[in-house]
Amino acid sequence: MATTYDFPSDLLAGQEELHQVRAELSALLKRLPWSVAPLDGFSDDNGWRKRERPASPGWTADEQAEVEKLRQREHELAVFVSGHRFWAEIAAAERVDARMKLKHAQDPGAAES
Repeated sequence: MATTYDFPSDLLAGQEELHQVRAELSALLKRLPWSVAPLDGFSDDNGWRKRERPASPGWTADEQAEVEKLRQREHELAVFVSGHRFWAEIAAAERVDARMKLKHAQDPGAAES
């Protein structure tokens, strides 16, 4: 039988916000140009595969600030979750299992596994 853990509500909330911030950051980075600074495009077919990039207008100051804000929040949440007092209550041999269950605690059907 799989072990279940009684995660504190603040730890669950922190993990959920961490998932949300990472998803928001990932979506933002996919929308932004490939280069932070304005750069010309290029095409290179001399390597083992062809590489091409269109010209990049760069990121605006607002876009850079938004990325920095999300990265800072992601860092704060990662430190909060990984350093939570709950982990001291779990035997060292069980922490990896507990951490994986926390990461998936909000997944549909997670309680069944």
